Amino acid sequence: MMTVEDLKNKISKPVTKFNTGGFRPKNTIEESWIGKVFAYNEDEDIPLDKNGNPMLPLAQFYLPNLPYVHPNIKNTKLITVFVSTEWPECFEPMGDHWLIREYESLDSIKIKNLETPNSVVKPFPLQPELDNNDFPLWDGGGLSMEDEAEVLKLENKGIIDDYFDITDHIYDHKIGGYPSFCQSGIGDAEGFGEGFQFVFQIVSDYKANFNVIDGGSLMFAKNSKTKQWSLYYDFY
Repeated sequence: MMTVEDLKNKISKPVTKFNTGGFRPKNTIEESWIGKVFAYNEDEDIPLDKNGNPMLPLAQFYLPNLPYVHPNIKNTKLITVFVSTEWPECFEPMGDHWLIREYESLDSIKIKNLETPNSVVKPFPLQPELDNNDFPLWDGGGLSMEDEAEVLKLENKGIIDDYFDITDHIYDHKIGGYPSFCQSGIGDAEGFGEGFQFVFQIVSDYKANFNVIDGGSLMFAKNSKTKQWSLYYDFY
């Protein structure tokens, strides 16, 4: 039987988590934001959704200076995220209601002051912070059946009262770690689609006036072979 520390070391993952606002931004490309996208290629604009309406510029992540970056985006310098005001279906292909743009080079990036009319999301800079101890949620959050069995052994032996005594889950905007499901989860890998792995999430953010239906999270996974993205979300 594994010890508590052995189990924690096995299942914990590092993340870059983000705190919203609380500092004066420099408004440079080296910052990450929620509610604002100002980095575009010369021929790029705010994307339009299926109905021809401008999407909401939701987030911009500058990766080179972050303390942790998921392996599936290790060659990426910048990620921008757009969503339609009309929510996509879970696992809906990118394009009609949501869009991620990835840039492996910043050579052709232009700073553009583009805004979507009547956007409700308030722009705030994001302060990155390293946390080495993100743990999966219990119900479908990313624990393997083997690891669940080890937890139950520790409970049955009276070494722990329950799983939540020995773990913490990070519910912030984050890159890496485990997804923050509100309902029963779909894991952090195959549930997003074959070959996909959870990479980052954008959560409901009171300060930025961003709400995923009812306190939910947008969870993004990437396929390391096809480079495609997958989107899942749930809410309370």
